[in-house]
Amino acid sequence: MTERTEAPARFVTGFVRRWAVFAGCVLVWQALTAYFDDAYFPTPLEIAGKMHELWFSGPASHLFLTTVAVDDIVPSLGRLLGGWLAGGAAGIALGLVLGRSRAGLDYADAVVNFGRALPAPALLPVFLVLFKIGTPVQLATIVFGVVWPVLLNTVQGAQSVEPVMVDTARVYGASPARLLFTVVLPASLPKICSGLRIALGLSLVLMVISELVGATNGIGYRFQLASQSFDLPAVWAWIALVGILGNLLNWLFLLAENRVLGGRALR
Repeated sequence: MTERTEAPARFVTGFVRRWAVFAGCVLVWQALTAYFDDAYFPTPLEIAGKMHELWFSGPASHLFLTTVAVDDIVPSLGRLLGGWLAGGAAGIALGLVLGRSRAGLDYADAVVNFGRALPAPALLPVFLVLFKIGTPVQLATIVFGVVWPVLLNTVQGAQSVEPVMVDTARVYGASPARLLFTVVLPASLPKICSGLRIALGLSLVLMVISELVGATNGIGYRFQLASQSFDLPAVWAWIALVGILGNLLNWLFLLAENRVLGGRALR
């Protein structure tokens, strides 16, 4: 078998291996929920039907997307990605500086450990006072929660750079800025990507939680409305959507990570 034919075979085998257990769990779930017929636990088929009704029963001119899909899912994704990018950028910048400055890390250590110990959802009342009701509250919550894992991983990555690489760059006259961007940053990328991947999953959770308070649209907002109206299939549909988005975002991030790291992405 040639390499050209082996690649598709490996892809199919990997796909089956990764999703066989999940498919089996869904089948068991379908059988159990159909047998017990409990209103609190609808079957996967009922949930799938509700998902179609909520998001994909719109007109063909709108790609079958409903108003709920456009007005609630899209803003949530915008908040998620905006908060993740802003928190990630801040964490990388601060992490590189602190990772290469022993004195700076000593001074900031207490602040970093204090901040990372604070749960972002607990600060929602503070953010509501500072930013009032609206998207800034959700963004502040996501940014605060995201920045810490990225910062800590970046610090570890910057500290793990081989001293020989740094000394060689200095011998060739590299300025501090050039040293940071051509030596420290590339060497820290595996750790940085690991922190960004953790932060991406965390930002999804924080997005939903932050939309439960002081939001007028979004996935969390719709989930709360469905809970209050006891629309249990809709509740499960929104839960399933969060799981689907988590898997999709993780898959897309791994593709980008493999491209950046040249196949050395951490699983």
